[in-house]
Amino acid sequence: MITLDDDPFADAVLADPVPLHRRLRDAGPVVRLVRYDVWAMARADEVTRALTDPETFCSSAGVGLSDFRKETPWRPPSLLLEADAPEHDRARRTVTSVLTPKVVKTYRDTFAREAEKLVATLVERGEFDAVADFAEAFPLKVFPDAVGLPAEGREHLLPYGAMVFNGFGPRNHLFTEAMERGAVAREWIAEHCRAENLAPGGLGARIHEAASEFSEEERALLVRSFLSAGVDTTVHALGNAVLCFASYPDQWAALREKPERSRAAFEEVVRFTSPVQTFFRTTTRDVEIGGERIPAGDKVLLFLAAANRDPRRWPDADTFDITRRAAGHVGFGSGVHACVGQMFARLEGEVLLAALARRVTTIELAGEPRPQLSNTLRGLASLPVRVR
Repeated sequence: MITLDDDPFADAVLADPVPLHRRLRDAGPVVRLVRYDVWAMARADEVTRALTDPETFCSSAGVGLSDFRKETPWRPPSLLLEADAPEHDRARRTVTSVLTPKVVKTYRDTFAREAEKLVATLVERGEFDAVADFAEAFPLKVFPDAVGLPAEGREHLLPYGAMVFNGFGPRNHLFTEAMERGAVAREWIAEHCRAENLAPGGLGARIHEAASEFSEEERALLVRSFLSAGVDTTVHALGNAVLCFASYPDQWAALREKPERSRAAFEEVVRFTSPVQTFFRTTTRDVEIGGERIPAGDKVLLFLAAANRDPRRWPDADTFDITRRAAGHVGFGSGVHACVGQMFARLEGEVLLAALARRVTTIELAGEPRPQLSNTLRGLASLPVRVR
């Protein structure tokens, strides 16, 4: 058995996880993390196998470190993220019957107009924080509009997301701080996922209508899962994108030359920076991985970000290249539990990066980027930039 004593949830590792990811991949297809008494997989093949085999690697015991079979979760489990068949399949069918490609396409023109307005304002300013003014501002406008949330109170979405994603890790200071900051947000989210508080015709109301066979409480949980999937990860991806292009001016020049590459560019950002770094699964049976037997009932930590930079899968994996065919990355998960909000994330990334590429010649850092530490996500708290 290969063991490591590294703490993947230590602040220093969360700020710069790449060295640990290399050690994990080099150590073997499966590693025992003794600090938390869990297994870990960091290579692309093994991570993809676990994500696409929900019968063996289940989600109903929680996709975080906590084992729902042994302890009570801090919130009612997600009917999508933290469920298995057949309950998961029933919930997923209901939500995806609303979130079809045809429906998402109807938001393209609106999202594109909002992207142009935001970029025009920021270009006129010249200097801005690419997190607060760009990466947060856009999703917190277009996505809640689409869901049907009121304008007042949207500031609760990010603290709530921080609770959710820090809750997947250990009960460390990040978890404690997120719970303290998000106490009011938790109540606001619960209240505004109810049908009577969602605008008629919005995605939230349409999910309620499609979920007529579910109880009122379950319908609200379906909307809550969609909100959890649709904000924080997109915010981090957009902030990471600006840092990537400021750090790789040749790639910005390539996007400037062909703004229609913005969809592929966003895909490469997700592969290269992996806003969602990790998720847990729990084995339902004894399973052999790389010659190692993992017993039934054990927690397995899947390093999505490490898989997305596995040189066994990606040539020049540590190079940011928007001409790369990044299809097949696991930045949005894979299999039946793939991110339910990924079509909206991709649309937002595509139209916003295209709008920026049409107006901005250069992106330069105007200060030091400041990471936002999270037990699950990788992103930035602040990114001062100067554009011309």
